[in-house]
Amino acid sequence: MTEDKLSERLLEAKGGCVRYLVGGAGPPLVLVHGLGGSATNWCELAPLLTRGHRLVIPDLPGHGRSDPLPAVSGLHSFADRVFDVMVEEDAAPAPVVGHSLGGLVALRLALRRPEAVSALVLAGSAGLSIGRPWLRELITANVVLRPGGLAGRYRARITQSPVLRRLVFGFVSVADPVGLTDSAVEGFLAGQVLHTDTASAWRALRHDDPRQELERLRCPTLMLWGGEDHQLPLDDAFEYARRLRAPLRTIAGCGHLLIGERPEPCAHAIDAFLVSVDSRFAASAAAADTDTS
Repeated sequence: MTEDKLSERLLEAKGGCVRYLVGGAGPPLVLVHGLGGSATNWCELAPLLTRGHRLVIPDLPGHGRSDPLPAVSGLHSFADRVFDVMVEEDAAPAPVVGHSLGGLVALRLALRRPEAVSALVLAGSAGLSIGRPWLRELITANVVLRPGGLAGRYRARITQSPVLRRLVFGFVSVADPVGLTDSAVEGFLAGQVLHTDTASAWRALRHDDPRQELERLRCPTLMLWGGEDHQLPLDDAFEYARRLRAPLRTIAGCGHLLIGERPEPCAHAIDAFLVSVDSRFAASAAAADTDTS
């Protein structure tokens, strides 16, 4: 599924326009992309999830076609924009899947508005570390210099060149850049030419540490991680899983961009987790009915 098979919508919210995509049928499911990404990052995973869900996929502020925030005091401002879209689409409460920065935004949303998030899937989620010091400086340079904009303009050429694929996607810890589908390359690079302010999200991310707040999270959570993610290592996944008492599913043969590298096992893990959550809720409701009868 590419962007043209999803409906594009715009929401005026608190002085800025948020662009998002909607598609599929069934209970709502919200997908939140990572730093420097856009809604098109989900182009490989979305068609697998629309079989049983109505997807709501926003461009975060300053990313893709969404306006930047007038002021940023933390990642909760980004979480509030996601919530605004959920309310507009009558999609709350709903499970939220967040990738990389989007994982921390989703976590912030669940902590800030627990009534809006019924379950969380944190896929290669930021929040506990931002990799090694040299990697942090490299990401800072990337945000400032925006080489992704150049890559986005020449994405058709990158698609056709194994060398350029390795150059562009090796930086973000893709296990097999040459093995990415053409549509995945397009999906990861298309939004790069449209970004207006990714630096605010990066600054907010660098100053956000959720460790002391994780115990407050009440919704069921799944950790989903690339087995070869060198950008956000498996140590982060283990710590998240331990603190949240959450199951961890590692996807072999992929790195940090697991949602595009191995969409099928990602979709299977998400669907299986959500089925288990629904089963638990149904069992709890049945037990409550028994107790009151």
